[in-house]
Amino acid sequence: MPSLFDSITLGKIELKNRLLMASMTRNRANSSGTATELMADYYAQRASAGLIITEGTQASQVGQGFLNTPGLHDPEQVRTWRAVTDAVHARGGRIVVQLMHSGRIGHPSLYGSAHQSVAPSPIAATGQCFTPEGPQDYPVPRELTSAQIAATVEDFVTASHNAVEAGFDGVQIHAGNGFLLHQFLAENTNHRTDAYGGSIAGRIRFTVEVTQAVAAAIGNERTSVRLSPGNPYNDIAEGDTEALYAALVPALPELAFLEVSEMVTRPVTRVIRALWQGSLVLNPHATPDSFPATADTAQQVLDEGLADAVSLGALFLANPDLPARIRADGPFNTPDESTYYGGDHRGYTDYPVLGQGSSR
Repeated sequence: MPSLFDSITLGKIELKNRLLMASMTRNRANSSGTATELMADYYAQRASAGLIITEGTQASQVGQGFLNTPGLHDPEQVRTWRAVTDAVHARGGRIVVQLMHSGRIGHPSLYGSAHQSVAPSPIAATGQCFTPEGPQDYPVPRELTSAQIAATVEDFVTASHNAVEAGFDGVQIHAGNGFLLHQFLAENTNHRTDAYGGSIAGRIRFTVEVTQAVAAAIGNERTSVRLSPGNPYNDIAEGDTEALYAALVPALPELAFLEVSEMVTRPVTRVIRALWQGSLVLNPHATPDSFPATADTAQQVLDEGLADAVSLGALFLANPDLPARIRADGPFNTPDESTYYGGDHRGYTDYPVLGQGSSR
C-alpha cells in the first residue's frame, strides 16, 4: 500500500506526496473579493502539501455567501490570485482553486447590488448569515429559471478560464456543504418539477452539467469535484443518500480526481470507491470522534485502499509544515478556533514551523 509520502499524479497535476490541504474558508479576502498579500503568505507557507485546495471562491457575485470571501469573476480578482499562485509555485507547491456558488446561503446586505439569493426552489434555509449589520435570518431565495441555470453553468466556465489565467494548476467544483449544487441534489431544497428536479436523475443534472462544462473548458485532467454525502450543513436533507451518489458518481465525466468529504458516512464512501474509476481523495471522518482527521487516520485510509490520497483541514491550518511534522511524529500545533474566520495574521500566518519555538 502507498505511503502518505509517495508521489502521485492526479490528471495532469504531479504531487510530491499524497497529503492534500483541504479547502477551508478563512474570510481574509478584501470586501471586493480580491486576494491579499496575507493570503499569498498563508498559502505559500503550506506549499509542502502535495496539493493545496483553496478556500471556496465564488464564480459569480450572486454566488457569494459570506463576508470577505474571494472571487474569480473579474479581472482584478484574477490579478490578485496570480500573486498567490506564483508564491506557491515559487516554493515548489501545487494549488487548485475551489469554485463555489452559495445559492440560498447568503444575504442581500453582503453585496453592493443588494440582489436576492438564488436556489433551485424558493425555500429559505434555517439559520442566520453574518452580515455587515450583524447576524440576519437567511431570506427566501429566488428560484432559478432554466435560462438562469444555463447562465450559472457559464459562470463556472468563465471562472474556470479565469483560474487558468490566474495560474492555478486546476479547478475543484464544490458540490457539497449545502451550497447551490448540493441544494439541487437534496430533496428538501429542490422541489422543482422540471428536468432539474423530482427524480434523482433530475436532481443530479445540474451538478453533472456544471462538471461537464468545466471539464470541456479547461480539460478533464485539471478538473475535480468535491462531494459531502449525508452532510446536513446549511439545512440540507438529501433523502436517499446512497442511491443519490450511486447515480451521481457514474454520471460524472473523467476527472483529475474526485474528493469525498466524509461525514460519518463510511458505507457511502465504500459505494463511491467501488463506482468511481478514477483517482479518489478522501477527507476521512468515519466516526463521530474522528474530527479533525489525524495523520494516523490518513495513513489508515491508504492502507485500506479506500482512497489514493487524503485531504486534511485543521491540521494544515495550524501546521504549515505538516508533512515535515508527520515525518517527525510531531509535535503538532493546536488550532485556535477563535481565529478561524476573519481577522488579521493572528491564527493565520503566525503558526510556527519546526524549530521556531514551542507548539501552541
